[in-house]
Amino acid sequence: MRVELQDVRPWRHDLGHCLHATMGVLLRAHGADPLQVLGAAWGFGYRSGDLRREEYYVPFGAGSLLGAMAPHHPVSSRWHRPPDPETAWTQIRDAVGDGRAVAAAVDNFHLPFRPAYRDVHTNHLLTVYGFDDERDEVLLADPVPPRFQGAITRDEFAAARFSANPEDHDRDLFFTRNPIDGRWLEITVGPDLPAWDLDHVRTVITANVAALEGDRTLWDGYADDGAGLFGGRRGTARFLDAAAARMRRGDDPEVVDETFVVAGTVLAETGVHADWLAAAGDAFARPELTEAARLVERVAHHWSAVRIIVANARADTAAAAGELEDRTVALLADLDRALDLLARAV
Repeated sequence: MRVELQDVRPWRHDLGHCLHATMGVLLRAHGADPLQVLGAAWGFGYRSGDLRREEYYVPFGAGSLLGAMAPHHPVSSRWHRPPDPETAWTQIRDAVGDGRAVAAAVDNFHLPFRPAYRDVHTNHLLTVYGFDDERDEVLLADPVPPRFQGAITRDEFAAARFSANPEDHDRDLFFTRNPIDGRWLEITVGPDLPAWDLDHVRTVITANVAALEGDRTLWDGYADDGAGLFGGRRGTARFLDAAAARMRRGDDPEVVDETFVVAGTVLAETGVHADWLAAAGDAFARPELTEAARLVERVAHHWSAVRIIVANARADTAAAAGELEDRTVALLADLDRALDLLARAV
């Protein structure tokens, strides 16, 4: 038997990662516009101790990754954790056979089309959209460069899905030491997606600005508590200031991974939101939204710099603390300008 779903097309964003790319592919397969859904939310939230060493990590997303990424839309996702490799394959095969493309967690080390093949271990996420029983192949879609859409053997897929994802050498960074365990994910898209119109855009921007300026998270409504829960503009400042202080002490190796992973989620969300604002400015002839998009994009690139600073500080975190402090000042200044412009725009 061979099944190849025909509504699976690549989608990705330059500042996103495998999570945004995979969710974009799945949303398209459900008839939704990935940018309109994934680009709406913009905020900051993190709870100390919530970190998972996964490239597809989202704060507050343990229950529903897609729900955490798109809190303004009636969408959700659910992880499946099969007990053994045979069940893991049967579950995915049945879902695809029923016409549903799904996402699978994998280790890049075992995927022949990834640059990390047989070299670097790391968590990754991609779409499964078909299979061929006679050829013993699985059809995968992975828009992350170098981009792949096609078949690999089921043995290769199984090895990637059940890798222990070890940290074997100093090139296995950030997303290792977290077994893949055959996890796979399916999404649900509600029938009542909001219309792409100016009222929706105003509603979303108003909610985003209120959460950021009110020092709240978009996802569960918790306010920044001055301790382990970081929310909104205040939480952004506290999180980065605390990271710089931990780096300056020089005795906290976990600060590198934690700051890198959390900053990566904010970078992706901010970059996609900037394009969402630009699309709204173009669609509804609102130049103030186009201007705001440029400012939000500046904030995204500050987050990119934060990741670079901490990633290069592993050997001597204290030496990079001042650089992170300077970048935090610039990031917060541009964040304030963007919030002010968005508040006036709506």
